[in-house]
Amino acid sequence: MDSNSLNQYMVDFTLPSDLPEEFVSRIPQQRKAVNRLLSEGKLLNYALSLEDAKLWAVFAAPSEAELMEMVSSLPLTRFMKVRISELTFFDAAHPMAPAFSAN
Repeated sequence: MDSNSLNQYMVDFTLPSDLPEEFVSRIPQQRKAVNRLLSEGKLLNYALSLEDAKLWAVFAAPSEAELMEMVSSLPLTRFMKVRISELTFFDAAHPMAPAFSAN
């Protein structure tokens, strides 16, 4: 995926105060979908704070309509409030890159 032609969006999810059983049972499906989007380069990062009942994700998409298709396809989205912000820029370190060693 050519990231130069994509917009980047911060998606702020608010989890329900009480997690229904259906929500909990869909967590494995959510993780599978998240891993697929990460591997495809459509999801750039994904962070969860159960303490704050928040989930944050940065997506790369050509349009907000295509972003909404991705967000809506996630198994847990229907249980959460969603707020989207288009980012002016997004910089991140790449923790998956191996560190150089002189040894």
